[in-house]
Amino acid sequence: MFNKGEIVHHTRDALGSILVVDYRKHRVLTFNSVFEQSKIDRRYPYLPVHEYNRAMMLPAVFANPGHVTILGLGGGVMAGAFHHLYPECRIHAVELRQAVLDTAREFFDLPDSERLEVTIADARDALEKLADASTDMVLADLYNADRMSPAQAQKQFVDECARVLTDDGWLVLNYHRTPDVEGAYFRRLRRHFAVLLGFRSKSNNTVVYASKQHFQSVHPKDPVLTDLENRLPIDWRRLMAKVSRME
Repeated sequence: MFNKGEIVHHTRDALGSILVVDYRKHRVLTFNSVFEQSKIDRRYPYLPVHEYNRAMMLPAVFANPGHVTILGLGGGVMAGAFHHLYPECRIHAVELRQAVLDTAREFFDLPDSERLEVTIADARDALEKLADASTDMVLADLYNADRMSPAQAQKQFVDECARVLTDDGWLVLNYHRTPDVEGAYFRRLRRHFAVLLGFRSKSNNTVVYASKQHFQSVHPKDPVLTDLENRLPIDWRRLMAKVSRME
């Protein structure tokens, strides 16, 4: 992985290594030498680079959240993108490792803003402490060095996310594979959410979107997409074209 990059930072904590690698245009956060946890364009650090990160932004087409909860900070890609896209939105990020937060602040231009709060905690514990209907969107991206956290695949996790979401809230999951739509996990999602959508990324992750309310579809020429593209240029139309129902 590093044959064309320069390691500019390396630290360790009880859970292992944290490395920052610079390439010509990009900066990468990794916990080992195989998988990229976060990737930014150093000129525009608020602009997600990975396709799945961009795909996780898609509920912005249908919602204008006043509060967003991010589970798994990493380099702060999602926090930076939402902070940039919504000037009035408050963001609460939960990160397990203090050293990851420190790295995001020092090397990934994590916004220093009163609108962004970061809690160091296990995401499950943090969710349990959140009030009912206290956030408009939950984005879950819980991964360790080489795999998705098992917590993200538990039915209780879905229950807690649904509880803290407002009546028209969205849950967005970065899932390591396509979940079984006939399995127990999807049955639990259907119990709480009216619409389930999916996005298969180039890295073979599946982004799952769960909306508590039905919503109107958006035409590819809808001005809302032009407005979003002007504010955060990630090719919203192309991304939307890859979304499909999972019911």
